[in-house]
Amino acid sequence: MRGFGFAHHGGDEQLAFVDVPEPEPGPEEVRIRVRASAFNRLDRFTLEGIPGVPIVLPHVLGSDGSGTVDRVGSGITDLSVGAKVLINPGMWDGTCPACRSGNEALCRNYRILGEHVQGTVAPFVVVPRRNVHPLPERMTFLEGAAAPLVFLTSWRALATVGAVRPGDRVAIVGAGGGIPTAAVQVAKYLGATVAVVSRSPEKEERARSLGADAYLVYSDERPLDRLLWEWSGKSGVDVALDSVGHSTLGRVVRSLARGGRAVVIGASSGPSVELDVRTLFWRQASLRGSTMSSRGEFQEVYDRLASGQLRAVVDSAFEFERAPEAFRRFDAPDLFGKIVVHGPTG
Repeated sequence: MRGFGFAHHGGDEQLAFVDVPEPEPGPEEVRIRVRASAFNRLDRFTLEGIPGVPIVLPHVLGSDGSGTVDRVGSGITDLSVGAKVLINPGMWDGTCPACRSGNEALCRNYRILGEHVQGTVAPFVVVPRRNVHPLPERMTFLEGAAAPLVFLTSWRALATVGAVRPGDRVAIVGAGGGIPTAAVQVAKYLGATVAVVSRSPEKEERARSLGADAYLVYSDERPLDRLLWEWSGKSGVDVALDSVGHSTLGRVVRSLARGGRAVVIGASSGPSVELDVRTLFWRQASLRGSTMSSRGEFQEVYDRLASGQLRAVVDSAFEFERAPEAFRRFDAPDLFGKIVVHGPTG
């Protein structure tokens, strides 16, 4: 089977179409014919190589996907071949204490499609039955591929880990990627007042169209902590969502209110950060990490996508043969939303 990924870790020069075994479903598994898949920043980290995450090479990228049921394993009687579906990209073992308590995101054997196992930028992907959900009628295959990972991550980070409540002041660091376009919507749904902070002034109109109440353009001369401090009436923000890491997190922490929460979901600018911890204890603030979601959180997101209360934002869509070009769009200054690849037709 021909998929898109890499045979060796490294930079974009290692991206390639690779041959991997065509997957077959085992008991309680479903094979999906992929109609659309989507890239995430996680794909770039996987390409570079993540310490402690061994993978089988060659490797197919892509965590998100939608398509049609192609084949089912033994024990599955409630899915029809040809049914339109989308995929929950997070997989858990279902047996550990975290899973039994309904907090699957803390499963010690948690895996993500396209990171720990072969991904979705290929003709077929096999996943457990519990990861397969009907594609909501209001969503296209492109939207079905664009939504899951970024909304799962944003929902858990804001609703559960960040404990956002109505009236909270929430800051979203970044404007154009899939996470910010999802996080703004989630924060507004939870009743927050939302500020997006970005280096790019060009994305303000689109961020406000998703519900952002303020759009703050930061620079070396106008650092983001100063902008957020002024925006918050010199009280600080209650919750700040940061996926940038090295270049922003120190100032994000300085922008927190008393009892504020900084939630880290990524490190696109680097994982090493210098912090003044006095801010944390004096303001009794906290620094929290978050990733993916539990099964219940996925259902919360799924229901709101199905009802139209949350909506996927597609930046661009590329044919399968143009997957290398699609991946490189991460570096485009006008990126806004998810990069989606049409599944191969063969």
